[in-house]
Amino acid sequence: MLGLIKKITILLPLTALTFSSTSFAHHGFGRFDRANDSTITGTITDIDFVNPHSYLYFDQVTESGEVIAMRCEMRAATLMRRSGWSKEMFAPGLPVTIYGFKHRTDPGSCYVEDITIGDAPVLNRNDQLETPQIDLSNRPYRLPNGDVNISGDWAQEQYVIATPPNGQGVGLVPKSMKAGIEAGEISTDNIPPSGWGPRPVIYTARAQQEVDAFEMWSVEDNPRLRCQPTSIIFDWVFDGAINRITQEEDRIVINYGLYAFERIIHMDMDEHPANIEPSYSGHSIGHWDDDTLVVDTIGFEPGVIAPPLRNSDQLHIVERWSLDPDTLALTRNYVATDPVYYTDQYIGSDTVLVADVPYQGEPCDELTFEFLEFQD
Repeated sequence: MLGLIKKITILLPLTALTFSSTSFAHHGFGRFDRANDSTITGTITDIDFVNPHSYLYFDQVTESGEVIAMRCEMRAATLMRRSGWSKEMFAPGLPVTIYGFKHRTDPGSCYVEDITIGDAPVLNRNDQLETPQIDLSNRPYRLPNGDVNISGDWAQEQYVIATPPNGQGVGLVPKSMKAGIEAGEISTDNIPPSGWGPRPVIYTARAQQEVDAFEMWSVEDNPRLRCQPTSIIFDWVFDGAINRITQEEDRIVINYGLYAFERIIHMDMDEHPANIEPSYSGHSIGHWDDDTLVVDTIGFEPGVIAPPLRNSDQLHIVERWSLDPDTLALTRNYVATDPVYYTDQYIGSDTVLVADVPYQGEPCDELTFEFLEFQD
């Protein structure tokens, strides 16, 4: 299918909670003509149910009888699955009507805002369909050995696009706040940070130079565009990924859902080994401080801690994980240092809940950048 595509639109998940026109730029919205809504009908031919965006393919027949092979961007497969959507909904041969926005220069591309499949009701891209309720009543707070039970599948509450009633700006908000934001009952000042962006730090001269030169839409600069992990801090919550924690006898295994990457926390070691092979996830050792899991990680390869801030092989991260016994919310506080890139500490926190659907290593295929040389 990719061989048929000659132009590819640059689209990215939003990476900041800024209610302004710049939010569209973060998602590549500028390449779609949002001033002119479009209604496009056709017949479904296929769907790529992948991260970081899914793509629906269908044949549109124009009034002149011309057939246009359309490729229209939807949400990430993980987010669609968490919202009760499935690949099977988009069966080839079904009629489809897209309410959205055409690409400014590519007649074969569009952005899906609302969709009607067959004779089913119209759906907005952020609609939450029925999903099984998670029963936490029998989930033990502790394992038989006494450790806090953090095993299982975890995910941050979904962030969805909401537009305030004044129509000024658009941004990502927790789905539980969407209705209140759009009704004007919740101020945008009350939106909690997603934790997806870089934390405020004092840059070194080298960091400032590299941040200024960083191109968010560059395949070379941004690892996400190569379907590669970013950092153990960023990838834990970015774009609503579902992650899995497995507590074993002498180690804890974390499977990151965004890129199906595995990380090991060694619970039987007091010190890091002398010779560590640098890697994306580094070398982690952990211990329980009462009911808080403390994880110390070094041995990173140079990379990107959170775009546009890079990290060196001197990156050192300390995480403290705690589970609320009443809400079963798993909170991670972290402190990172990297003298190559900043002179103070990189400090942040995030919270995840027991995932609404099971962990599944969704495939990543960044179609929007596959043929970047054809764009513009």
